[in-house]
Order: sequence, then C-alpha cells, then structure tokens
Amino acid sequence: MKLILLHGSGHRADSWQETVARMETRQEVLCPDLAGLLGGREASYASLCAAFSEYCGQLDGPLRLCGLSLGGILALEYTLAHPEKVQSLVLIGTPHRVPKAAFALQNLVFRLLPRSAFDGMALNKRDTFLLGRSMRDLDFRGRVEGIRCPTHIVCGERDRANRAAAAYFAQAIPGAALTILENTGHVVNEENPEALARILDAMDTPDGLS
Repeated sequence: MKLILLHGSGHRADSWQETVARMETRQEVLCPDLAGLLGGREASYASLCAAFSEYCGQLDGPLRLCGLSLGGILALEYTLAHPEKVQSLVLIGTPHRVPKAAFALQNLVFRLLPRSAFDGMALNKRDTFLLGRSMRDLDFRGRVEGIRCPTHIVCGERDRANRAAAAYFAQAIPGAALTILENTGHVVNEENPEALARILDAMDTPDGLS
C-alpha cells in the first residue's frame, strides 16, 4: 500500500517532513513535488492533473491519497477519474469551488509581490498565474456524491476560507468524516503535524476511519 501526500501551491514536498516523522504507518509514503511532476510542461490545471495521473499510473496496487489545498484538489480529481485505484482519501483545507472575488484579490496581491517571494512556493511567479487562471471555473459541487472510498475531511479552525468547503465535502461525500483542528490554520501539515499524523495513521486501519 502506498500513501501519497500532495502539498499545496504555497509549499513544496518537504512541507510533509514533520507529519511523516510522527506517523506510525506501515505503508510506503510518497511526497511528490508538483513542479517536478509537470516536467517542464505548461503550468495549467489540465497539465497538472494529467501529470499526476501519469505518476499514479506508474504505481502498483491501491493508493491512499492525502492533499492540502491544491494537493487536495488533485487528489479529488484523481479519485473521481480513477475510483478503482483509490483506497482512501484525506482532503485538507481543500476548496470545493474557486470564489471569484477572493481569487481576484489574491491575484492582485501576487502581482505586487517580487519574484523572490515565490521561491518557497510550488511554482514560480509566472507559472503560479498561469495555473491560477486555468482554475478560475473549478467547481466540485454536484460531482463528489459518487465517491465511495473512506474519506476524511480536515480543516484548521482558523482556516475560515475553507471551513464552508469542509462542511460541504463532509455532507456531500457519503460516509465522510470531518475533523476541525483547534488552534490550527490552513497549513495543517506544518502547524499541527502530530494531529494530522494520527488521522493518517487511522486511515491505515482496516475500516479506514477508526
């Protein structure tokens, strides 16, 4: 069994180090880098989804997927496209749609930032804008009701931007569990790695949610 941890757009693969260090899992843990998956291809949502699908296609056996924000979106898209491959799913701070007003404000802020501000992010400044523009119409409403694998929705108490999405997924995905982590913001894997490690270890049990 393989567990794939997918980072968000504001971070890189090494953002999972603290969480993985606290896990007691018996499975193989993989933390791919999103920019590396693209392999020089255009930084569009379609390209990133295709690249992740190709990555998963090279792995044998069922997969456990866990993603934060953009990583959660990719994990969700793959689960919808390949339900037979996904053993369990954990979504952390994952939006169920792109809010137009907040998206426009974020783009404005990004434009004012120097290129160096993107050094610690998944993509450079140019590619971040390209990816963002390709995701403007993203909307999972009405698409997730058919998910049947054990699913756990996680959101930080302080992550107000994604609390509504967490509630939506928990209600729309049959049997999904919901955990709101106190005193935690958006980047759960860095802000509360111990609690997240416990959740991921629990997903490794036979029933997937104990």
